[in-house]
Amino acid sequence: MNTTAAAVNKSTANTNTNKQQTAKEVIAANVQALIEQLEQGHSEALTAYLTAMGRFHTYSFGNILEIARQKPDATRVAGLYAWNQLGRKVKKGERGIRILAPMIGICRKEDEEAEKDIRTQNQAVLVGFRAAYVFDVSQTEGAELPEFSERVSGSAGEFRDRLVDFVIAQGIALEFKESIAPALGMSYGGKIALLPGQSSAEEFSTLVHELAHEMLHKADRRTATTKTVRETEAEAVAFVVGKTIGLETGRASASYIQLYHGNASLLTESLEVIQKTSAVILTAIESHAAEPAEELEPELAQAS
Repeated sequence: MNTTAAAVNKSTANTNTNKQQTAKEVIAANVQALIEQLEQGHSEALTAYLTAMGRFHTYSFGNILEIARQKPDATRVAGLYAWNQLGRKVKKGERGIRILAPMIGICRKEDEEAEKDIRTQNQAVLVGFRAAYVFDVSQTEGAELPEFSERVSGSAGEFRDRLVDFVIAQGIALEFKESIAPALGMSYGGKIALLPGQSSAEEFSTLVHELAHEMLHKADRRTATTKTVRETEAEAVAFVVGKTIGLETGRASASYIQLYHGNASLLTESLEVIQKTSAVILTAIESHAAEPAEELEPELAQAS
């Protein structure tokens, strides 16, 4: 075992001897830290979180916050074993990024009850979380890695067509209308209108923005939030998705913490729905899947 792995195992053991943090506690601590940074004028902190949402959209909300807080410039993370399998080693002295990993236990039923249905004799259940450590690619050395997926610069490329397919698959009508000017896009609940003549990057960003409204701002959430909050959430989703596929975008509202007046619970809910919505859209356009998306709920995401 190399010295880095030994250090990680020792750190993990020390962490597990202390009071284990729940995913909810970790999220609350990270959101509070974000609030403090923004109140001190460090608006780049939120931009780092939004960027991480796109880079690590297969991770849970809580672990995205952990990665962004500990290493804001991380681009690709994995554990020691995964890097070794890819022909890379963690550099000596590098410090791991702590995330939460689920601990799965077996729920054993009484013999009499188990005999009624053999399929439920031993059920896997979530019993808690433990500290686990991942490393960014910049902390490793070794074999060159292939790119995750194609990247674009200033043009949405085929991601634009994939996004349109996904919109239509959700049962949302899409049309182009000159009459909505000066607005670039409009969401009508089941229908999106775009202003013709936009650049590739701008049209893609606008469509993601309006799609976010369709996915997020209906029914209860629409009446429970202000128009400013809804617009900011949609813009944040457009930033996360656009930046992830390689678009140059500077329209993220990096100071929107002010909308919540330091209210951690409201900020947490907002960041969660931004992350979940961005993840659904990115998964669809990266895999070219066009199945209808599940209804989004602002429930706490489980740790990856």
